Amino acid sequence: MLGWLLQRVAQALLVIFAMSLVVFLGLHAVGNPADLLLAPDATQIDRAELVARLGLDRPLWEQYLNFAGSALKGDLGRSFVYNVPAVTLILQRLPATLELAFAAMVFAVIIGVPLGLYAGLYPERLLSKLIQTGSILGFSLPTFWVGLLLIMTFSVSLGWLPASGRGETVRVFGVEWSFLTLNGWRHLLLPAINLSLFKVSLVIRLTRAGVREVLPLDYVRFARAKGLRRGRIVMMHILRNIMIPLVTVLGLELGSTIAFAVVTESIFAWPGSGKLILDSINALDRPVVMAYLLVVVTLFVIINLIVDILYRFLDPRVREEASA
Repeated sequence: MLGWLLQRVAQALLVIFAMSLVVFLGLHAVGNPADLLLAPDATQIDRAELVARLGLDRPLWEQYLNFAGSALKGDLGRSFVYNVPAVTLILQRLPATLELAFAAMVFAVIIGVPLGLYAGLYPERLLSKLIQTGSILGFSLPTFWVGLLLIMTFSVSLGWLPASGRGETVRVFGVEWSFLTLNGWRHLLLPAINLSLFKVSLVIRLTRAGVREVLPLDYVRFARAKGLRRGRIVMMHILRNIMIPLVTVLGLELGSTIAFAVVTESIFAWPGSGKLILDSINALDRPVVMAYLLVVVTLFVIINLIVDILYRFLDPRVREEASA
């Protein structure tokens, strides 16, 4: 186990290094931040001073080595626009994005798994067919359109839920969280539902496909022949086995939800890192973009590592292959 874990950590570090190199080269190939930071009437002397102060006059390889050396110490540079450490800006906004992403994934599981189980156990019923149709719609409808529809329905027309903002927050260990307050949940509900729409559809289809695949297997038939209750068969023999691919997919989807929550954050004015990264890209604020991507990739790597560990615990065959 320890050897496998060390191997996975080494692979993760290699992925982070490769990503940082590719993104660094890509950012430096697009535009010059000095063109956006300087006033239109700035002189060439002002431009040269700014370029030197930002370190943009040095060779590209030297800029990367300086960045990599500082990154190993936890310093990801200072924002060109805000003149504060880039990692500070990211960490101030990241809890809101994490909160939204985790809420969306929780909704996807508590809604998608029961509906997928029902559709898999009773495929010929009308409700099952409606669930299947709804999952197709969930894949097809654009997120921005659904978000606007939710705002028009539940905020403008009915007035049940707020349309923007994060609401009241509670500070825990120095971090602000809105899911710990009722007002915060009222603000969180609409954007989380909007972000979870695609995930709910994915979980429904994965769960249904897993149930249809597991039902004809011998151990399910044997459990029925023993006279076990249907609920026990579903929970212990069907659901437990289909959780293996579900955990893998949901782990990967959690990372993508964190990374691509920007549309939902923009629609609902959610104060997460998505709005910050959009503004930073428009302003060519390279340190903030680099810091954001490094943080997101690190989260991806950690989530994938946790998924691999869970996979080994859920599937005995993986443990046997590893020990062999």
